[in-house]
Formats: sequence, C-alpha cells, structure tokens
Amino acid sequence: MDKLTALLAGLLFGAGVTLSGMVNPMKVQNFMDISGKWDPTLIFVMAAALAVTFAGYRLVLRAPRPRFAPAFVIPSLQGIDERLIGGAVVFGLGWGLTGFCPGPALASLVFGYWPSVLFVVAMAVGMLLARYAFLGKNENISSGV
Repeated sequence: MDKLTALLAGLLFGAGVTLSGMVNPMKVQNFMDISGKWDPTLIFVMAAALAVTFAGYRLVLRAPRPRFAPAFVIPSLQGIDERLIGGAVVFGLGWGLTGFCPGPALASLVFGYWPSVLFVVAMAVGMLLARYAFLGKNENISSGV
C-alpha cells in the first residue's frame, strides 16, 4: 500500500507541475529575467505549494505516527553550514541556467524532451559524486535519504 501511495503522490505532483507549466524551462528562466520578459506565474505556483505543504504538515503531524512507517523522521540538522549554503548555490545556479528543477525535470521525461533527459542524467551523476565525496560525513547522504 505504501508503494501505491508513493506512486499516486508522484503522479499527482507530476500532473501539478505539468499543468502549471513548470516542466517548461522557459517558464522558470522568464521568471528569473526581471529586466526582460518577466513571468511572475512561478510565484503563484510556489505560494500554492507552500500553503499546501504548511497545511499538510500541520494535519499529518497531529497523528501519533505516519500511516506507512513506524515513526516520523524529522531532520535533526537545524543549523546553516557551508554544505547547506554550497548546495543551495549549486542548486540555484543549475536551476537558473537550465530552467529545470529536479521534480519538474523528472516529470518532463514523459515528453521525451532531450534537454530533460540530459539534465536528469547530469543530476544523477552529481548525486552520485556528492555521495562519494561526502560518504560517511552525513547520515542523510550516506543512507540515500
């Protein structure tokens, strides 16, 4: 049942980012082009996602435990360090230069758009390199979470 729930959640996410146009890298790049053809629609997508996430966390965390796991897993790292800042910078540069975010890039694979495929392959290689570079330094990376 947990696999079916994950599949349905993934399909819902993919449908949402496709319907909102976020699988189109030009939508993201035009959002970041504030002096040219600025497209503010990404703000509304982000605001809607934030509202749903906020409400979802408040609702779900009221339960004594998750439906398909023995306990909630809340990240233990609370501070801002060099790795977090570095990761955010690399993510932001990649997103700004390519217009792809990991989730929408995966969703756009169904369209067979070769830049999506190239981005996802490069993302996977980067994840493997990060895992290798930081092996054992952080349980979240070394455990694959």
